[in-house]
Amino acid sequence: MAASLSHRLRCCGGLSALLAAGLALSGCAGMSETVATAFADPGKYELYDCKQLEAERKTLATRTEQLQKLMDKAETGAGGAVVSELAYRNDYIAVRGQAQFAEEAWRRNRCRETPPNATPQASAPQPPIIKPAPKSGSAAR
Repeated sequence: MAASLSHRLRCCGGLSALLAAGLALSGCAGMSETVATAFADPGKYELYDCKQLEAERKTLATRTEQLQKLMDKAETGAGGAVVSELAYRNDYIAVRGQAQFAEEAWRRNRCRETPPNATPQASAPQPPIIKPAPKSGSAAR
């Protein structure tokens, strides 16, 4: 009976340690969102104009989406949460920080989105190029 009690306590102890590790990792995920700017350069976008900021914001949004998909995919496998954290979380945090600074520069510069062209405008037909005829006569003699 004492051996069985000892075995149960060891199992519960291991389970408790695993649960504590899981809670610690989940705490890191929440904390990473608040410290994202610590992994980005705050002055990077100071000299960007609105056109450059618009392109950068789109690039950062695409990269954030890619990393999120990779993290989601990694989490479906065995040990996926750990793989996701180790392989992608740092990049994800850095990109989110950059996006936050780009967004601040966008607002500070009072930038506006470029309206998408719904239909490409056909260019006006160009007149044919007429080359002058070579002069004959006096130059040949």
